Amino acid sequence: MAQTAGTNRKKILFPATMSKSGRALIESRDDVEGVEFQPTLPTAQFRQAIEEASGICLGVTPFSHPELDAAPQLRVVSRIGVGYDAVDVPALTKRNIPLMIGGTSNSVSVAEAGVFLTMSLARKGAAMDALVKQGRWHERYQNMPVDLYGKHVLIVGFGKIGSRSAKRFAAMEMHVMIYDPYIYAETIRGMGYEPVADLDVGVARADFITIHCPKTPETTGLFNAARLAKMKPSAFLVNTARGGIVDEAALYEALKNKRIGGAALDVFVEEPTPKDNPLLTLDNFIAAPHVAGVTREAVDRMGVVAVENILSVFDGRPNRDNVINTEVLD
Repeated sequence: MAQTAGTNRKKILFPATMSKSGRALIESRDDVEGVEFQPTLPTAQFRQAIEEASGICLGVTPFSHPELDAAPQLRVVSRIGVGYDAVDVPALTKRNIPLMIGGTSNSVSVAEAGVFLTMSLARKGAAMDALVKQGRWHERYQNMPVDLYGKHVLIVGFGKIGSRSAKRFAAMEMHVMIYDPYIYAETIRGMGYEPVADLDVGVARADFITIHCPKTPETTGLFNAARLAKMKPSAFLVNTARGGIVDEAALYEALKNKRIGGAALDVFVEEPTPKDNPLLTLDNFIAAPHVAGVTREAVDRMGVVAVENILSVFDGRPNRDNVINTEVLD
């Protein structure tokens, strides 16, 4: 992008995938200069690129101590999205640098994607498409779809995405159960849903499970072999949160042996997931390339919010609602 000379202009680095609206917001300010980088930039070159950065918008690029050491002028890091497991938050906090995320910019999109994957599993979307395209119309009654109506759905994580997912499932006349140990049961009940205190109890009752919690040491491997074994043989599992919350090897065994009805993953431990991932061979498994929060509208919103976050710090009025390590503001 075009750059204007000026020694006092603060540099904002942003990935080439940044939306046009996000770029336009940078260009609208005379006191900042936008510098584009490729998300695939080799680590050494990326660290060189951030030497003079005052703010950076991050996509999937990891960010930790070595990057901080390379960026002595850095004042704020802003994620284009809401996940931040690739960012070393304690390292930023030690430098008194806020980490900011996208707030609600893509929460609606992820909620819609979770419902879409849930319905795709229930209505056997891929299988029905194949029957028509392969001339196997006569087989349509052999493996019939199921309704969402009247079924129990367990939502794991009741934040910005989980709460929106609950509204959508409730509109389909499902019985909505919520597991989130950080939300008061009275709050959940007051919104018309059933709070679940014991995850295993909820898993055993659920016909559908959707995961919307962050990836932390506490939630990594949350759905392991033991927990998957508690699911109904007819139940379905959807993960649009982060890879690693579901144990992929254990999920493969459960699906291969028909111990659960099906599963859909938008996120994997390794991304892109290898072509030889055994999950991809199963007909009761649906995969997506980590795009639950990626729509034309969401990408536009995320770019704008990511830049607004940085500008709020530059202007001395940081948007506290989007700051993860709020202690740096005190």
